[in-house]
Amino acid sequence: MKNKSFHSVPVLASLLVLSFILYSCSTTPDLKWEQMFNGKDLSNWNIKIRHHQLNENYANTFRVNDGQIQVRYDGYDSFDEQFGHLFYEKPYSSYLIGVEYRFVGDQVTGGPGWAYRNSGIMIHGQDPADMTLDQDFPNSIEVQLLGGNGKDERSNANLCTPGTQYEKDGEIISRHCTNSNSKTFHGDQWVRVEVLVLRDSLVVHYANGEEVMRYNKPQLDPVDGNKQGELLTGGTISLQSESHPVDFRKVEIVNLDKVANDPEKLQQAIDKLMAEKRIPKQ
Repeated sequence: MKNKSFHSVPVLASLLVLSFILYSCSTTPDLKWEQMFNGKDLSNWNIKIRHHQLNENYANTFRVNDGQIQVRYDGYDSFDEQFGHLFYEKPYSSYLIGVEYRFVGDQVTGGPGWAYRNSGIMIHGQDPADMTLDQDFPNSIEVQLLGGNGKDERSNANLCTPGTQYEKDGEIISRHCTNSNSKTFHGDQWVRVEVLVLRDSLVVHYANGEEVMRYNKPQLDPVDGNKQGELLTGGTISLQSESHPVDFRKVEIVNLDKVANDPEKLQQAIDKLMAEKRIPKQ
């Protein structure tokens, strides 16, 4: 018995070491939500409003009050197609972004009818420094943030493609906007939209924890008669001002770049993140 016990010690230790190695190889890195908005100011953001120079915050369109990013038009006489975008300072490639927003008040005079309770998250976007003075939207994939009028159906987290296109079920889609299968969100309620972005392979939209749309191969509009454009592997992230007042109380992101090249760990990370259904408190 003494000799058997003596030999079992190193065997047990070896098994424990092997188990630890296998466990370490199978687990994903500690992926955490990073806050893109600090709740105090816009120090990590850049502003581009049509007809205005980069970082000219015309009429104080983008401001911070009560711990929220607010888009307001009280300094406008008329909207005059002055579409604006608030760009985060850092580009991303593979990530999960979450935005909590609500529409408030009335649309500014001169705002287009389609922009009623309309904003957006622009992903895989161009650098705002490369936008022309009169450019209305950055070349990007737009995840629409939409609100209902209290009676009619209007899906949320739709897809629009300024300067871009994409693939779905192996087919290149070039139409400008495509509706999701989400429900309508009426009133001034807080809504959470999340977007899973995996380089140039996959984009998935979620509204209050429910998947509402997915597609593949986001790309720029084609040139020289080609059918497919340049695939987008990353780019800027921005929030829109499209003529209706809107509040953003949370803008956060999980950077997936560290697992993007390992399919198994990437899937584990996605499964863990999406196991939780995140619905905003009112």
